[in-house]
Amino acid sequence: QIQGTIFPAPNFNPVMDAQLLGGALQGISCEKDVLVDVLTQRCNSQRLMIAEAYRDMYGRDLITDLKDNLSHHFKEVMVGLMYPPASYDAHELWHALKGVDIEEKCLIDILASRSNMEIYEIKEAYLMQYNNDLQQDIDSETSGHFRDTLMNLAQGTRMEGFADPSAAAQDAMILWEACQQKTGEHKNMLQMILCNRSYQQLWMVFQEFQNISGQDIVDAINECYDGYFQELLVAIVLCVRDKPAYFAYRLYNAIHDFGFHNKTVIRILIARSEIDLMIIRQRYKERYGKSLFHDIKHFASGHYESALLAICAGDAEEY
Repeated sequence: QIQGTIFPAPNFNPVMDAQLLGGALQGISCEKDVLVDVLTQRCNSQRLMIAEAYRDMYGRDLITDLKDNLSHHFKEVMVGLMYPPASYDAHELWHALKGVDIEEKCLIDILASRSNMEIYEIKEAYLMQYNNDLQQDIDSETSGHFRDTLMNLAQGTRMEGFADPSAAAQDAMILWEACQQKTGEHKNMLQMILCNRSYQQLWMVFQEFQNISGQDIVDAINECYDGYFQELLVAIVLCVRDKPAYFAYRLYNAIHDFGFHNKTVIRILIARSEIDLMIIRQRYKERYGKSLFHDIKHFASGHYESALLAICAGDAEEY
């Protein structure tokens, strides 16, 4: 069941939309309101059809024209909306790995939360867009157990739908030992279980872990490990338990702990807009007391704010 905030527009006409965008981009001053109205109110597959109609009509690439006419974070939002989901993830991963500084949190957000199928599509898109192998780039740009865990996730070989109660206690015991011993071998066992067992299996493993240790798995990981390895392991656990709650937590941190970390906010809103952004909004409100809509309005401004709020699709009374 899809619980996003962006749906296919009814009575959709890509040619008319392409004309509207052409008019907005060709004018003396770029009509940004039109861009927001069109691009945030069409689903991704419709936007791709608009881009095609735009090319037929003007002989130009819509993404290039958006890049040429817009700037700063508003540009990032409008351009980001034009990528198919796997291409957008590939684009974000590439910049996280190849930018001036490695953006570990971006790698964590994407690789800890995507399904096998999504990871497969991301790797295809990555290869096509950058002529590079995602796993090779992870291997060369990251290090240690953080790298090993990312590499494992990037294989996209998590078991699906399978659960074996008798193995859960065994896995829980291995995890508990890994938190006690902390040797390289134990770290490997820990990440192997978290990266390869099905979500259903891990639910049982975490329950058993609590029974054995009297401690929640997240608390145990936080106590025993540190750095990005620890953050990645916790992200996997949180995604297994409640993916929308994980993204609500990441948005809250990005908005409040880093003085509005624009890249993270943009990436999560765009990537989840047709999947579960509606539930992410609910979790955000439940956990933090203020609505996501309110917090974006408080920290962003101008057309950038309008675009984010349109994707978030909150109600004015939520403010």
